[in-house]
Amino acid sequence: MKEKLTAFIAQLTLYDYVLFGAVIFVLILLLILAIIVRKKTALSIALILLALVLLLTGPTLGYVKLHQFLYKTTTQILEVKALEFSKALVVKGVVHNRSKRHLSTCSITTEIFKVSGNPYLDMLYPLNPFKKVSILKDVNLSSGEHYEFKMIVEPFTYTKEYNLSIGAACR
Repeated sequence: MKEKLTAFIAQLTLYDYVLFGAVIFVLILLLILAIIVRKKTALSIALILLALVLLLTGPTLGYVKLHQFLYKTTTQILEVKALEFSKALVVKGVVHNRSKRHLSTCSITTEIFKVSGNPYLDMLYPLNPFKKVSILKDVNLSSGEHYEFKMIVEPFTYTKEYNLSIGAACR
């Protein structure tokens, strides 16, 4: 857990720090405003609840939306092939840089999940994939360029029907 936290802090950008600072500033502003209007109980409680909601959701949603906007990428699966003499699955794909920024590293993730005939289970299975593989690649992608990759998922012994999804988080 400590390694994941230090890795997360190490990859934060200036925009992330500005976002977190803005959330803290608005939080403090709402709390000060709630103290100023403490005679109006309903308004004061509403401001405190708004500050609490901002504290819980602001950094997380802000971080996700900021990175979706700044580092926009799309992924596409080109080929999925199960090897015959080995317990492995080869996934070929491409990452497109749709942002206006230069991207230098990408964390590419492949998730494999079950498929059943039940539509309710088919909605739940992508939430908990039975196989997940990630690779970290140094790429040199300018705006509009693409990067082709190949991943090997092993050991892969699942013989029934499955679905596969890929995603990329680039910086």
